[in-house]
Amino acid sequence: MTERKIPAIGIPRAMLYYRYGALWDHFLQTLGVSCILSPPGSRGILETGTRLAPDESCLSLKMFIGHVETLIGRCDRIFIPRYSNFGYTELFCTRYEALYDQARNIFRSTGQRFITCNIDAQNSSPEAKAFEQFGAELGFTARQSRKAWREASKALEQRKKAEERAQKELADRPGLKVLIAGHSYILSDPYLGKPILDYLGAAGAIALRADALDPETARKACARFSPTCRWVVSEEIVGGVQLWKDRADGIILVSAFPCGPDSMTNELLIRRTRGIPVLPLVLDTQSGMAGVETRIESFLDIIRFQKGEMV
Repeated sequence: MTERKIPAIGIPRAMLYYRYGALWDHFLQTLGVSCILSPPGSRGILETGTRLAPDESCLSLKMFIGHVETLIGRCDRIFIPRYSNFGYTELFCTRYEALYDQARNIFRSTGQRFITCNIDAQNSSPEAKAFEQFGAELGFTARQSRKAWREASKALEQRKKAEERAQKELADRPGLKVLIAGHSYILSDPYLGKPILDYLGAAGAIALRADALDPETARKACARFSPTCRWVVSEEIVGGVQLWKDRADGIILVSAFPCGPDSMTNELLIRRTRGIPVLPLVLDTQSGMAGVETRIESFLDIIRFQKGEMV
């Protein structure tokens, strides 16, 4: 009997990986599938993605395409799930639905194979069923896939709880605290967002993250603040700001140019947030840390002046 070959699956370390990566990794590992992650984000990966992606793409999409390029030829298939919705009240921005098709089109001449799963509860494909079908495409039974998904979901929940516990410990420490609000794939990226967090630490500030919170709790907080906020990820960012802002001395809104949802939510937060300094930071392919550091340094000086620590 010929032994069934289990393919090696490549996963771009970008976009929703920083939100659901623990789920994807655990699901595949539970099934015994080998995972190949793209390298950590870098200037070179961003430059490659900028060259390959459509001109009107946002910074995050350019970085994502760069990550996909690093996996071409290194794995049997590249996994790019489509996230549409978790129901009628939990909608994802359409860019997440388009990632799979965009990547296949951009790299259509390479011969690289791709694989997806469609999370679309409105059309009878909730997450559990989507991953069951994903497992079936890899050659596993429905029972094996359901078990792997349940275990992976628990792993993702445990990671979120650990992040929230760590954040609460940081919030209880004495010192100047700055709340950073933005998409996890910006804040967690070694090239895009981590230098901002590192600079804050070097400047003596404690960085809190608006996304270090239970998603459902954050969405409920957003509904009280703005019932018309559209996309589920935007809801969680806005809700996270509402729930963490009282523990912070200032807020930095980090977004990637030209993100449409961020342009709306950031304006909402700037207009309606009172009693605390807010700094909007928009990153693009031309952004260098020198200008960003200067703005953050001035922002920290404003906070210290308001606290009476500078004259």
